[in-house]
Amino acid sequence: MKKTFLALALTLGVAGAAQAQSARFGIKAGASLTNYTGKDVSADNKFGFNGGLVANFGIADIVSIQPELLYSMKGAKTEGNFFGTNVKYKETLHYIDVPVLAHVNAGGLFFEAGPQIGFLVAARGAADANGQSGSGDIKDNFKTVDFGYAAGLGYQLENGPGIGLRYNGGFTDIYKGNNGDYKTRNSAFQLYLTYMFGGK
Repeated sequence: MKKTFLALALTLGVAGAAQAQSARFGIKAGASLTNYTGKDVSADNKFGFNGGLVANFGIADIVSIQPELLYSMKGAKTEGNFFGTNVKYKETLHYIDVPVLAHVNAGGLFFEAGPQIGFLVAARGAADANGQSGSGDIKDNFKTVDFGYAAGLGYQLENGPGIGLRYNGGFTDIYKGNNGDYKTRNSAFQLYLTYMFGGK
């Protein structure tokens, strides 16, 4: 399944580039609201950052393929009372995400959807209990590759600025050692601004 998913993503990217009628390139940056999803997963949203590089290859009048190379902050936070001590805990995961999205364009308005693969480059946990705080590297607790998907909509000028809202969800368990139905997956809403170059 994972190999098929990755092969599909790469095939779409190559096909889009090879058959492109027009090509545009750009940059993007924005804010993320992230959490974990899964059976019996209970956590709170946290804010993060996303940004990176974008390429858009037109393959028909209203359809294009858009591969991206992004830095994405993900993770979640939680708070609870343990034996009379109020504890706040936060996990921040740093990914390099590579989505390959199909775009349907309608006079500037666009809809997008497609597969994504993410590579974990760092992970840190931070705890605060009774005013005492500490943090540490927790990358060894997580799998280094995350397979998922992205879907969203927005408005993009042919040349220049644009804005978009995207949901990024995970297919695979992010933690090492989880078994059965108890999977924890990434979940992120991303609001971003873009600037594109190279339109007609």
